[in-house]
Amino acid sequence: MKSCLFAFVVCCGWLAHTSAAFAGNSARNNEPDSVYLFSYGTSKNNYHNGLHFAWSRDQQQWHLIGNEYGYVRSDYSRWGSEKKMINPYLIQGPNGVWQCVWGLNDRDKLFAQVSSPDLVYWGRQSYPLMAAGANVLKPVIQYNAQQAHYAITYTEAGGKYYQVTTKDFKTYSPAVEVPAAKYTDGSLTVNLPTGKVTGQLHRVPWTMVDKLIKTWEIKQYRNIQYGENSTQDAQRFAALKPVEAKITVQAAQAKPISDLLLGVFFEDINYAADGGLYAELIQNRDFEYAPGDREGHDKAWNSTHSWTLKGDNASFTIDSVAPIHVNNPHYAVLNIETPGAALVNAGFDGIPVKKGSPYNLSLFTKQVAGKGKLLVRLVSKEGTVLAQATIAASAAGWKKSKAILTATADATDARLELQPLVKGRVLLDMISLFPQKTFKGRENGLRADLAQTIADIHPRFIRFPGGCVAHGDGLGNIYRWKNTIGPLEARKPQRNLWGYHQTAGLGYFEYFRYCEDIGAEPLPVLAAGVPCQNSGVGPTGGGQQGGIPMDQMDEYVQEVLDLIEYANGDVKTTWGKKRAEAGHPQPFNLKYVGIGNEDLITDVFEERFALIYNAVKAKYPGITVIGTVGPFYEGTDYEEGWELADKLKVPMVDEHYYVSPGWLIHNQDYYDRYDRHKSKVYLGEYAAHLSGRPNNLETALSEALYLTALERNGDVVSMTSYAPLLAKEGHTQWNPDLIYFNNTEVKPTVGYQVQKLYGLHAGDQYLPAAISLSNEQDGVKKRIAYSIVRDTKSKDLVVKMVNLLPVTVNTSLDLAGIDVAGPEAIKTVLQGQPADKNATPVESTIAVSGISKLELPAYSFTVIRVKTK
Repeated sequence: MKSCLFAFVVCCGWLAHTSAAFAGNSARNNEPDSVYLFSYGTSKNNYHNGLHFAWSRDQQQWHLIGNEYGYVRSDYSRWGSEKKMINPYLIQGPNGVWQCVWGLNDRDKLFAQVSSPDLVYWGRQSYPLMAAGANVLKPVIQYNAQQAHYAITYTEAGGKYYQVTTKDFKTYSPAVEVPAAKYTDGSLTVNLPTGKVTGQLHRVPWTMVDKLIKTWEIKQYRNIQYGENSTQDAQRFAALKPVEAKITVQAAQAKPISDLLLGVFFEDINYAADGGLYAELIQNRDFEYAPGDREGHDKAWNSTHSWTLKGDNASFTIDSVAPIHVNNPHYAVLNIETPGAALVNAGFDGIPVKKGSPYNLSLFTKQVAGKGKLLVRLVSKEGTVLAQATIAASAAGWKKSKAILTATADATDARLELQPLVKGRVLLDMISLFPQKTFKGRENGLRADLAQTIADIHPRFIRFPGGCVAHGDGLGNIYRWKNTIGPLEARKPQRNLWGYHQTAGLGYFEYFRYCEDIGAEPLPVLAAGVPCQNSGVGPTGGGQQGGIPMDQMDEYVQEVLDLIEYANGDVKTTWGKKRAEAGHPQPFNLKYVGIGNEDLITDVFEERFALIYNAVKAKYPGITVIGTVGPFYEGTDYEEGWELADKLKVPMVDEHYYVSPGWLIHNQDYYDRYDRHKSKVYLGEYAAHLSGRPNNLETALSEALYLTALERNGDVVSMTSYAPLLAKEGHTQWNPDLIYFNNTEVKPTVGYQVQKLYGLHAGDQYLPAAISLSNEQDGVKKRIAYSIVRDTKSKDLVVKMVNLLPVTVNTSLDLAGIDVAGPEAIKTVLQGQPADKNATPVESTIAVSGISKLELPAYSFTVIRVKTK
């Protein structure tokens, strides 16, 4: 620990030195004018992790520059080791711009290309599709001065060589076969301190290498900062005494802030929808599960998944000859030779039922031979019949039948049994079981306790349906809103990008209705004409290179426009009529639409996004379109995304970042420096991540601390939403999450408590304040945060204060200029030890006179709410 603290102190001093060095315009006298720079790629266990650099004065003694991570990595294909940078080849063009190409894999007919002005900032990556050759291997690049173009030469599996040329890396000549002599690889092998590697040698000014070194050193320093966590606090604050803080409110400088600042983001990840928020109790109700739903094509994940046949002299098969609807082609066929056999479904980890509660059963039947009835039963795992009813099977075509099953006892693991009472053949599909007590009693509704827990946050908006789910894994997996409305049997289910199945039972109509039920603005997010950048499927391979073909984009743009008509159109319009037919003739009053989700900002993306954005802007100027600036708080997609937003004048952009508590502590000024004349910000996905990914008091308080800064910047940050929202125990792909649950319990986290407190105590006006501390050390100051807002409708004043220190902070709060009403205020305190996962807020009342002197416990979040005149 001492060495870590020593490194921290040293880096603080070093940063001041480095900043001064950057400020200078010339190198020191004892530095060389130029040196050798070696660029190379590395590979270990088939993991190709980016472009690396080393420098030397004499090509004998080499110095590595940031060896752990490459300065640029490939963005092509799936996450992790699939994103390969094979044999990167780097040259500097005549205009001083660096150009790099590399191989991607041994399958696809593409290579990768990226440019950089200084080897530090790297622009958009592109992946040109080659018509010639079986694949693209070992591309190299040269500049042809006579022709004033770049030539990229590659080989392929058959041993032939091909070449394409380009002037701008946007358009390429057709690939032509060339002799092997045209393949000029100028790479050489050098012996670095880490071993022999192959790459390209360049003679460059020392200032360029110096910038690379300092960029790396600053990154290392920031990593130390951002790695700050509570396990270091005993040493970091060993001599710290309780801190005195005086906060003086400057009421005369109040400014309006967004009244939509706190919302929620729903994505069907971690079984958040089917088996979660969506109240359906039957798993694989439509017999549409398919091996392709799962990574690696799980053969057990098929149309019979979750269903078993109980009894003898019967058979259970799947057919697709005469389905109810083309969107649901599979159905069950039962052949009963001797009555007594039953088709059984165990739901999602069992079917939970409560004594005295009614459950709505519905199913489609088609009797092929004979007449008969079905006995439908809910049976406990031990075999006790909990409820039963008899329904008639259709003698002709498909017919929907219904029954009500009222449980006679509690059970957490019941099964549904369907037992034909006569022999013969019966077809079954869309077998559904819902509790009557859904949220707000809605048909095809939501699980009441989960929906209420979300509603208790008091979110001002709900973003749906994702996330990565929105743009899908490949073009065929893009979430298409029209597939999710209308009768359930006509909706089109599909593979969930997170490795399971989506029934589309929780569709756009249900999302809109839920928003309306809890008073939240709907915020649908649609794909920008490209799939997820981490896709592994598509006509041209991985990533978003399979963007919707441009000759089909008009149809897709119309699909986006149709959504707005569906939400807001008159009942006489085509899509407004469909909304009315679903039971909602009144418009949903949609105001916001997100286009894209943390996409790569490439030429493929920009062309399609611009088409959609301009079309929406032209037809629906009142709709706020929210763009995207990638998945990180810095880097190429962030920079390019903001540049595109500036160019198109996009009114709001969606930023995402999952970061450490240390990052949140040291970046409270992140939005203070944003240009107020540019796009507003929707912080659509964020969370504090510690090692092991817990959701504990430390992560929650760091988020509470950062939210004070977001309220302070509520004039530019319009919306925020933590992510992900829901996770089912035993089916979790991502941690941490805000709310965990199983079939019978909802388990809000301590992070949820912070979000709820901000939702309950939001404001539309921010009151600046000045603070003075008895200890002005930077490490102390950054652990104390406050925000003061006013709700102009209720005239309530809300003071939020975060103490992320291991000692008490005694505050003196000066509310001069604020006319407080009433003798009492409400105080809520969330406190505990950093590792606590079950801390909950404690609410009390205090005398208004007591507000001026408040004790903030160690590791606490305190909220004071007081009436004003």
